[in-house]
Order: sequence, then C-alpha cells, then structure tokens
Amino acid sequence: MFEKRKTMKITKLTLALLAGAVAFVSCNDDDSINDGKFDRAELYATSNTSGNITVYDFSDSNEVTTTMLSTPGSTDNEGIFYDEDSDQLIFASRTTKTVNISGDVEDLITGSPATLNSTMSTADLVSPRAVAVNGNFIVVSDNDSNQLFVYQRAGATATLRNTIQVNFSLWEIQFNGNDLYAVVDKTNQLAVFTNFLSNASDQSLPASKTVAFEGIVRTHGFVYNQKDDIMILTDIGAPSGAGSDTDGAFHIIADFTSKFNNVADGAMLSAAGNQVRVEGAATFLGNPISASYDSETNTIFIAERANGGGRILAFDSSVSGNATPAVNNPLPGASTVFFYGND
Repeated sequence: MFEKRKTMKITKLTLALLAGAVAFVSCNDDDSINDGKFDRAELYATSNTSGNITVYDFSDSNEVTTTMLSTPGSTDNEGIFYDEDSDQLIFASRTTKTVNISGDVEDLITGSPATLNSTMSTADLVSPRAVAVNGNFIVVSDNDSNQLFVYQRAGATATLRNTIQVNFSLWEIQFNGNDLYAVVDKTNQLAVFTNFLSNASDQSLPASKTVAFEGIVRTHGFVYNQKDDIMILTDIGAPSGAGSDTDGAFHIIADFTSKFNNVADGAMLSAAGNQVRVEGAATFLGNPISASYDSETNTIFIAERANGGGRILAFDSSVSGNATPAVNNPLPGASTVFFYGND
C-alpha cells in the first residue's frame, strides 16, 4: 500500500512538472490520512541566478504543489540541507558569503510564495558550493579557497569553529556517519575524510583516501544513500566546464561500500561491471552539478545548470544510457538539490 501510494505521488509530480505549470495551491500541513496528506516528501532546489529556493512538495496524493521561498539579500545560493529535528533550512549564500539558517520551514510549504527569515553567520566564505550537516555541525565546501568551513550551530546561530585546508578544489560534500565524502573538482575523483569532525582546529588535512572513477571526465555533484548502498556521481563533461549543454552524464554505482573499500588509495574503480553511465541528448544533461536521491521510490534528482538555463531532472535508478528523464522541470540557475522524506 505504501509503495503504491508513493508511486502515485511520483507519477503526479512527473505529470505536473512535465507540464511545466504546477499550480500554487494551499494545502494543510497536517499529515492526516483523512485529507489526503500522508508522509512528507519534498525536494528543495536552490538557484544561483534568482536566489529563490523552490520546494516541490508531493506529499499530498491528490495535489502536487510548489512553494517559492525568497531569500532577501541573496541572489546566488548554492548548498542546501533540511533538518527535520529543528525544522530548519540551512543554505550557503554566495552573495553574502554566509551560512544561513531559517526556521519554521514546514509551515511555509503551502504552495504560496513566502519569504525566509534567516539568521546569517559571519561573512567567512569565498565561493561556497555545498553544505553538509552532522548534528549541530555545519560544514561548507569552498571552491576558490580549497577550504572546508566548520560551523557549530546553537539554535539558529552558526559560529565558525575552524577551517580545514585541503590540497584540491572542492565541490559537493556529504557525511556518511562521521566520515565526510568530498568531490575533488577538476578531476574524476572522490575523497573521504574519516572522523572528519574530530579535527577541531585550523589545519591542513590530507584526505584519508581518494578514488578515481573510470569514464568520468569531471565530477561536481554526488549523493550517497546508505539504505540502498548506492552512489550517484555526476559528470559535467568538459574538463574546463565550458562544454556543450548536452555533454553531461551521471554514474550509478550499486553496492558502493564494498567497491569503494576494495579500491586502493589513489587507484581507479573500473567502469565495466561496477558503474552504469547515463548520458546522451535525451537526458538533457549538460552540466549536472548536484544530485539527490529518494530511497522509497528509487528516484535520482539532478540539478542541471547548463541545459536550457537550468533544469530539475529526475530518473529512476534502473536507467542506463541515453535515458529520458521522468521529470524535466525548467528552473533558471538550478544549483543544488536536497530531497527530504519521512515514512
């Protein structure tokens, strides 16, 4: 029953987004089965042209809504995380060079435009690209400075604890337990820092392990899902990032943990038998810079930056080759995506 209901919601979301005109319809945020609203299922997407955060809400089996959340003072956001426990949205502003924390988020997801009231950190950042959260610690990857900024959160306040200097350019980051995965920008590599938060002072820190992925030219975004043990790594194609708007791809790596662990530090995971590549004109992938994943419906979400000026794409995790996305929604400046769902 649950899987059927979830599939129905994804189908309605697909139809609505493919039509390109999801109506702003108010709906009660009470998860009562009586009014057709079940579990929460939301995709948060940032933009680095408008600064708006778009929330696609498909938790209601009878109506899919989008909510546009404006972020006053910031026209370029990249990196986002929703924290269920605190009902806070945490994102990085490339305009103000800060980490922003906004509360009472669930009440804003009504289908009507709203404004986020955010508390900002000090302006420490240079070129933030991604946000990762572990408890009350917020980590921001900074591309230009090759640094990981570690903030400690108290309520809605984020205070810089320390910075970690690495020897490569950074993009997407994500915690897996206490370990932090990080994209090695301008390469086909993924690095991991074990017990990352135990490094509590300003310092230079080498990665605990770095693995390359055969077939990828230059990766930017990734998402790892522990429940399904699946890794999605994006490939923006051109080494300089200035390629066409159809030369992008992403790789699906099932049974990721054993495959990653079996590759020596500095070595490469072969493509044959280990990775599935999705690419081609039908995919609309040109510069896929962020990824997220819904384990209940096995859906891969992609923030595509180049094709059409920005798109939100979704694929079933069983796809391969020149696959057509199940969801193809224009979103100018799409820069990061984060999926949140509860059962």
